[in-house]
Amino acid sequence: MTTPQTVSDWLVYMQNIHVSAIDMGLERVLPVAYELGILKQDLPNTPYVFTVAGTNGKGSTTALISQICTTAGYKTALYQSPHLISFNERIKINGTDVDDQTLIKAFNACEQARLNCGLSLSFFEMTTLAAFWIFKHANCDVWVLEVGLGGRLDVVNIIDPDMCVITNIGIDHTDWLGDTREQIGFEKAGILRQNSTLIFGETDMPHSVKAVIDDKQAICYQYGVDFEYVDNPDNWLYSNVALTLALPKPAIATHNASIAISALLASKLTIGTDDICQGLSDVHLSGRFDKRVVAGKRWVFDVGHNEHGIKFLMASFMPYWQALAQTNPHAKLHFLFSMLADKDIDKVLSLIRSYGLPIHAWHIGKIDNVRAMNVAQLHKKITTNLPNSTVFGYDTLALATDGVLNATDENDVILCFGSFYTISESMMALGLAKDPRT
Repeated sequence: MTTPQTVSDWLVYMQNIHVSAIDMGLERVLPVAYELGILKQDLPNTPYVFTVAGTNGKGSTTALISQICTTAGYKTALYQSPHLISFNERIKINGTDVDDQTLIKAFNACEQARLNCGLSLSFFEMTTLAAFWIFKHANCDVWVLEVGLGGRLDVVNIIDPDMCVITNIGIDHTDWLGDTREQIGFEKAGILRQNSTLIFGETDMPHSVKAVIDDKQAICYQYGVDFEYVDNPDNWLYSNVALTLALPKPAIATHNASIAISALLASKLTIGTDDICQGLSDVHLSGRFDKRVVAGKRWVFDVGHNEHGIKFLMASFMPYWQALAQTNPHAKLHFLFSMLADKDIDKVLSLIRSYGLPIHAWHIGKIDNVRAMNVAQLHKKITTNLPNSTVFGYDTLALATDGVLNATDENDVILCFGSFYTISESMMALGLAKDPRT
């Protein structure tokens, strides 16, 4: 085998060395982790680890935890997935994406360890091990880790967390996690350790999660019971049993911010109110209620792709649209939309219908992915769930992006949503980022 020389070459290679893209379980990956010396007990200095699971909100929650820790002076590692444009986005230290040279060193180390163990690993397993190798060699004080899928059997779970977070439990990835909240909750609660601490971000806790908490004798701080928040026009109030804080509004969902702050306050780290305020002001996450003006048009980008994600999106979008419509009564609302075929598009569209938005037109195109829903199917799903909709279909998302630009003026709003891939391809078409394949 010729050793890959570039990050792109490595990514292609790692996508083809295992029989499946998703292969849950820790039996194969643990020996390679031991070989690399990246398990917590093998690290030269033990970091404080936040592990964040959940159906939605993991990206913004981990981003804020990382931002506040960095602001407080900790050398902070952040691991997230998937990425929007560049793979390097998944691995950050103090908010900066890892560089190509460091990534290539990590991939080489992981490949050698895999070969030494005589094992086959999936793309996600290999790339996650590479992230942990980078964090080890950077000697980071804090690791903030986003679980990829589920929790119990996800490769991220090889690292013992000091603080566990479950943002919420919705129905997604049913082929791997089960099709009920009880089944999915059990998988996500698999990140808990004996006597660990859990921040749980919903008022409705599945019995399966409570059972794991009891079994592990874990401490749990639950939203609506142990902490809560109130949104005000100019700020928001966070409160738990010990304190109340008036805080600046962040560029992420306030609910997710309250979860992140609860995790930080319950941790053993030294975090001050000034650190929290500054972190809230600085945090930004592309593709999560991401408001921009591009080519003179108002855009909102959001990766929401399931029922839970759409509810989070609409919690921010509805007041935004209502306020804009009052000052710009002639503004029209256009949707740029596409989804993967293995997602529950009917639930998403049914939920969109329930908000009664005055959607002027849908602009749809096929995602450049083998799992993408084709344009004819997208068109049928939209017109079935939202009768009398005006739908313009294009062969690709790039063409759909051009189409919505040509169909709108500066008073209009374009909401782009449905998948990480939808956001990525539309942003590349708008020139906001370079296609990593070129």
